[in-house]
Amino acid sequence: MAGTSMTSRTGTGNQRYGPKGERLVAGVVPLSNDKTKVLLIQSSSRKGWVLPKGGWELDEDTAAVAAKREAWEEGGIVCDVVKDLGMIMDMRPPAALTGNAPRASYQFFEVTVVEEKANWPEKHKRTRAWYTYAQAAQLLAQRPELLEALKRSSVKR
Repeated sequence: MAGTSMTSRTGTGNQRYGPKGERLVAGVVPLSNDKTKVLLIQSSSRKGWVLPKGGWELDEDTAAVAAKREAWEEGGIVCDVVKDLGMIMDMRPPAALTGNAPRASYQFFEVTVVEEKANWPEKHKRTRAWYTYAQAAQLLAQRPELLEALKRSSVKR
Protein backbone atom coordinates (compact mmCIF):
# COMPACT_ATOMS: atom_id res chain seq x y z
CA MET A 1 0.00 0.00 0.00
CA ALA A 2 1.26 3.48 -0.82
CA GLY A 3 2.83 5.24 2.10
CA THR A 4 4.12 2.15 3.83
CA SER A 5 7.45 1.30 2.19
CA MET A 6 10.45 3.59 2.59
CA THR A 7 12.17 1.91 -0.36
CA SER A 8 11.72 3.00 -3.98
CA ARG A 9 11.37 0.31 -6.61
CA THR A 10 14.25 0.19 -9.08
CA GLY A 11 15.00 -1.59 -12.34
CA THR A 12 12.82 -2.56 -15.26
CA GLY A 13 12.45 -6.31 -14.71
CA ASN A 14 8.87 -5.89 -13.48
CA GLN A 15 7.96 -3.19 -16.04
CA ARG A 16 4.84 -3.31 -18.23
CA TYR A 17 5.12 -2.60 -21.95
CA GLY A 18 2.45 -1.78 -24.52
CA PRO A 19 1.75 -3.49 -27.86
CA LYS A 20 4.37 -1.41 -29.72
CA GLY A 21 7.07 -1.98 -27.11
CA GLU A 22 6.46 1.34 -25.38
CA ARG A 23 7.03 1.57 -21.63
CA LEU A 24 3.75 2.05 -19.72
CA VAL A 25 4.10 4.95 -17.29
CA ALA A 26 1.59 6.04 -14.63
CA GLY A 27 1.58 9.46 -13.02
CA VAL A 28 -0.37 11.96 -10.98
CA VAL A 29 -1.37 15.60 -11.19
CA PRO A 30 -1.52 16.33 -7.42
CA LEU A 31 -3.93 19.17 -6.62
CA SER A 32 -4.65 21.06 -3.42
CA ASN A 33 -8.14 20.55 -1.97
CA ASP A 34 -9.32 23.89 -3.42
CA LYS A 35 -7.71 23.03 -6.80
CA THR A 36 -5.75 26.32 -6.87
CA LYS A 37 -2.28 24.69 -6.69
CA VAL A 38 -0.43 21.73 -8.17
CA LEU A 39 2.43 19.92 -6.44
CA LEU A 40 5.57 19.45 -8.52
CA ILE A 41 8.71 17.52 -7.64
CA GLN A 42 12.29 18.10 -8.61
CA SER A 43 13.49 15.84 -11.40
CA SER A 44 16.01 13.24 -10.21
CA SER A 45 17.94 13.12 -13.48
CA ARG A 46 18.31 16.81 -14.22
CA LYS A 47 17.39 20.23 -12.96
CA GLY A 48 13.78 21.17 -13.36
CA TRP A 49 10.36 20.23 -12.08
CA VAL A 50 8.10 17.33 -13.06
CA LEU A 51 4.92 15.55 -12.05
CA PRO A 52 5.34 12.31 -10.04
CA LYS A 53 5.38 9.41 -12.51
CA GLY A 54 7.02 6.10 -13.17
CA GLY A 55 6.66 2.62 -14.56
CA TRP A 56 3.44 0.63 -14.14
CA GLU A 57 4.67 -2.71 -12.87
CA LEU A 58 3.39 -6.25 -13.47
CA ASP A 59 2.32 -6.81 -9.86
CA GLU A 60 0.10 -3.69 -9.86
CA ASP A 61 -3.48 -4.40 -10.94
CA THR A 62 -4.17 -0.93 -12.29
CA ALA A 63 -2.29 2.12 -13.53
CA ALA A 64 -3.96 4.08 -10.69
CA VAL A 65 -2.25 1.82 -8.12
CA ALA A 66 1.10 2.44 -9.82
CA ALA A 67 0.45 6.20 -9.96
CA LYS A 68 -0.31 6.38 -6.23
CA ARG A 69 2.87 4.41 -5.48
CA GLU A 70 4.93 6.81 -7.58
CA ALA A 71 3.32 9.80 -5.82
CA TRP A 72 4.44 8.30 -2.51
CA GLU A 73 7.96 7.27 -3.59
CA GLU A 74 8.83 10.48 -5.44
CA GLY A 75 6.74 13.13 -3.71
CA GLY A 76 6.03 11.78 -0.24
CA ILE A 77 2.32 12.29 -0.67
CA VAL A 78 -0.66 10.14 0.18
CA CYS A 79 -3.43 10.88 -2.31
CA ASP A 80 -6.90 9.98 -3.53
CA VAL A 81 -7.57 9.48 -7.23
CA VAL A 82 -10.24 11.91 -8.45
CA LYS A 83 -10.26 11.08 -12.16
CA ASP A 84 -8.42 9.37 -14.98
CA LEU A 85 -6.89 11.97 -17.30
CA GLY A 86 -6.40 9.41 -20.06
CA MET A 87 -3.48 8.26 -22.15
CA ILE A 88 -0.84 10.69 -23.43
CA MET A 89 1.68 9.52 -25.97
CA ASP A 90 5.37 10.35 -25.59
CA MET A 91 6.08 13.54 -27.53
CA ARG A 92 9.89 13.45 -27.42
CA PRO A 93 11.73 13.50 -30.75
CA PRO A 94 13.49 10.22 -31.66
CA ALA A 95 16.90 11.77 -30.88
CA ALA A 96 15.84 12.26 -27.25
CA LEU A 97 15.06 8.56 -26.73
CA THR A 98 17.69 6.39 -25.04
CA GLY A 99 18.02 2.89 -23.62
CA ASN A 100 17.31 4.36 -20.18
CA ALA A 101 14.49 6.53 -21.51
CA PRO A 102 12.67 4.58 -24.26
CA ARG A 103 9.40 5.68 -25.89
CA ALA A 104 6.61 5.70 -23.30
CA SER A 105 2.84 5.86 -23.06
CA TYR A 106 1.65 7.91 -20.08
CA GLN A 107 -1.55 7.46 -18.08
CA PHE A 108 -2.11 10.33 -15.66
CA PHE A 109 -4.61 10.67 -12.84
CA GLU A 110 -5.84 13.80 -11.13
CA VAL A 111 -5.41 13.29 -7.38
CA THR A 112 -6.16 15.21 -4.24
CA VAL A 113 -3.33 15.29 -1.73
CA VAL A 114 -4.53 13.82 1.59
CA GLU A 115 -1.21 14.08 3.43
CA GLU A 116 2.36 15.28 2.87
CA LYS A 117 4.77 13.11 4.84
CA ALA A 118 7.99 14.53 6.34
CA ASN A 119 10.01 11.53 5.18
CA TRP A 120 9.62 9.52 1.98
CA PRO A 121 11.71 7.12 -0.11
CA GLU A 122 13.23 9.72 -2.49
CA LYS A 123 13.47 12.66 -0.09
CA HIS A 124 17.27 12.55 -0.38
CA LYS A 125 17.13 13.38 -4.11
CA ARG A 126 13.92 15.37 -4.59
CA THR A 127 12.18 18.41 -3.19
CA ARG A 128 8.53 19.26 -3.69
CA ALA A 129 6.72 22.56 -3.98
CA TRP A 130 3.22 23.90 -4.68
CA TYR A 131 2.66 26.09 -7.74
CA THR A 132 -0.22 27.92 -9.41
CA TYR A 133 -1.35 26.70 -12.82
CA ALA A 134 0.58 29.49 -14.58
CA GLN A 135 3.78 28.74 -12.66
CA ALA A 136 3.46 24.97 -13.20
CA ALA A 137 2.70 25.37 -16.91
CA GLN A 138 5.87 27.42 -17.33
CA LEU A 139 7.97 24.91 -15.38
CA LEU A 140 6.58 21.97 -17.41
CA ALA A 141 6.86 23.72 -20.80
CA GLN A 142 9.86 21.58 -21.84
CA ARG A 143 7.92 18.36 -21.14
CA PRO A 144 4.84 18.42 -23.45
CA GLU A 145 3.35 15.19 -22.09
CA LEU A 146 3.44 16.56 -18.53
CA LEU A 147 2.02 19.89 -19.65
CA GLU A 148 -0.80 18.05 -21.42
CA ALA A 149 -1.64 16.15 -18.20
CA LEU A 150 -1.73 19.46 -16.29
CA LYS A 151 -4.03 20.98 -18.94
CA ARG A 152 -6.41 17.99 -18.70
CA SER A 153 -6.72 18.43 -14.92
CA SER A 154 -9.31 20.63 -13.20
CA VAL A 155 -6.69 22.90 -11.57
CA LYS A 156 -7.99 26.48 -11.50
CA ARG A 157 -6.40 28.61 -14.19
